[in-house]
Amino acid sequence: MRHDELIAATADWIESVVVAHNFCPFAKRELRRHGVRYAVADGSGEAPLAALLAECRHLDGSPDTETTLLVLPEGFEDFEDYLDLTAMAEDLLAEHGYEGVYQVASFHPDYRFADAAEDDAANYTNRSPYPMLHLLREDSLSRAIDAYPDVDRIPETNIAKARALGAAHWQTLLAGLRR
Repeated sequence: MRHDELIAATADWIESVVVAHNFCPFAKRELRRHGVRYAVADGSGEAPLAALLAECRHLDGSPDTETTLLVLPEGFEDFEDYLDLTAMAEDLLAEHGYEGVYQVASFHPDYRFADAAEDDAANYTNRSPYPMLHLLREDSLSRAIDAYPDVDRIPETNIAKARALGAAHWQTLLAGLRR
């Protein structure tokens, strides 16, 4: 699949799921100000980690870019393999002095919270059309959290929304986003 198709599907997911359902109350602002960067990491093994590090460097030099969504089109279809990559990504940030600077959030088509059943609609709060690593600036995230009333309710509100719409709704929506 071409990079532009992967990026378009990811941008559509951000608009039609994350922003439209207000799963992240901070996303809409960054979309409107064009502070979201989309990138694709080809390959498996070390390639996605090298791409993640390159995105950290990009963010270092681009203060107007608030966040990067790094799409992983191949090699991480299995959720357990993806979780291993996420742990390695967090270690990589620490090894390169980025701990406390950037944070990795995770999204995957088969995302499953540790305490949730596989078919629980709550999992769709973190399900995306393709595996991806979301790189966030920690200082910006801290400021947004400090300014947001009752930030601790965001996850439970999102879970309630996802369950109210049901897994079938989310399955159909995500299937339509995959190209």
